[in-house]
Amino acid sequence: MTVYVDEAENRFGRMKMCHMLADDLAELMAMADKIGVARQWYQGFEKASCPHFDIAKSKRALAIEQGAIVIGRHRLVEITRAIEAAALARVRAGEKHGWEA
Repeated sequence: MTVYVDEAENRFGRMKMCHMLADDLAELMAMADKIGVARQWYQGFEKASCPHFDIAKSKRALAIEQGAIVIGRHRLVEITRAIEAAALARVRAGEKHGWEA
């Protein structure tokens, strides 16, 4: 399993934010805990098209130090689509989607 951070620089006030996502919820939450991102900032399927955290550039640097992989926009789309497809398949099979926090 892997945690990813993208190269986005979306403004939020004076901060520049990027996305942090992972192959599964446990790994995403573990990384958030390691780098000091509060779990309350998690954006699951009820808030976003793909479960993720928006993190500041300082937290991005920490995530990379902890092993997160830097990805570009095209890879972000690929990963997002794979996560969405797997979650939808679970729901269609009568299970929870697996990203419930």
